[in-house]
Amino acid sequence: MGQEKGKVGPLARRPDNSAFKQQRLPAWSPMLTASTVLPFFYLMALICMTFGVWLLLTVQSTQEKKLDYTEAGTCYLCFEKNMSAAGQNCSCTVVFSIEKTFKGDVFFYYGLQNFHQNLRRYMDSRDDAQMVGRNKSLKEPSSYCKPFDKDPAGRPIAPCGAVANSMFNDSFTLTYHGSGRPVRVPLLRKGITWYTDKNVKFRNPKTVNVTLAQAFEGTVKPLYWQKPVYDLDPSDPNNNGFLNDDLIIWMREAAFPNFKKLYGVLNRAQKPFTRGLPAGEYSIDISYNFPVQYFQGRKEVVLTTLTWFGGQNHFLPIAYLVTSSLILLTAVILTVVWMKFGKNGKNMEE
Repeated sequence: MGQEKGKVGPLARRPDNSAFKQQRLPAWSPMLTASTVLPFFYLMALICMTFGVWLLLTVQSTQEKKLDYTEAGTCYLCFEKNMSAAGQNCSCTVVFSIEKTFKGDVFFYYGLQNFHQNLRRYMDSRDDAQMVGRNKSLKEPSSYCKPFDKDPAGRPIAPCGAVANSMFNDSFTLTYHGSGRPVRVPLLRKGITWYTDKNVKFRNPKTVNVTLAQAFEGTVKPLYWQKPVYDLDPSDPNNNGFLNDDLIIWMREAAFPNFKKLYGVLNRAQKPFTRGLPAGEYSIDISYNFPVQYFQGRKEVVLTTLTWFGGQNHFLPIAYLVTSSLILLTAVILTVVWMKFGKNGKNMEE
């Protein structure tokens, strides 16, 4: 009796007499039969195929124009000039045509091939504390930025690191020649970054009673830059420093060696671009500054329209179609096996 009341010995370790602790809860175990498995396979194949076809039609509804300008037009002269002495200013022009009007919003990208932004040491070579405007990091950059943290005279570099140092610095002017006289295509070059980048991850140093140039006093520009960070866009003081849109877009590293980054968006406020980019002859005047011969790369510009799915990327539609084909093939094989061996209830081992 004393043992029962005090629950000592083996009784103290016995679980409570409940359905959960005594494992008496109701359970369901599916019975995998041909009548349940085969319809599931066919249904999944149909769903994947439907998604694949739908996404493929969506992707093909976009319009895209790619133009490799590495050695195109008069740019071959700049390419050869960079081969002999990189870093020299050079301008060139590339002419192309658009056969069909790009309707709606048109996005202008620059692209690089064989440029590996996904290398670990390259991605780590930055100072995020500096990029949010902390004065301590501005004067004493992180050791992760080495050897791009200070110049030979010992002055801190802003922004520091290999990512900022290798920032793409070609610039473009797009001109339309289809209306009798050349018309410069207006591009929106601001407001093209992610909201979190512009308002959270990148901030300028505090400029209370001082100019932006004074806030960066004591720092120097990266080695391969042509302008200091506080003067990247002389036409707009709000697009300078660490809040420069081009800098922010470049600092978001690409996952693959072939990538494109947004340069601008067509401003449809004036004619003849209110409905999009009209068909006709175009030219691009390029300030050719970014060398690619050292990593055997290529440079391109991309004009494209977008859908809710994005640009012309066929990977996901093709992945859905391939998956649906494999599932359908598996379902057909299982159906044949079932029809031959299991339809009459015979054991396949007999």
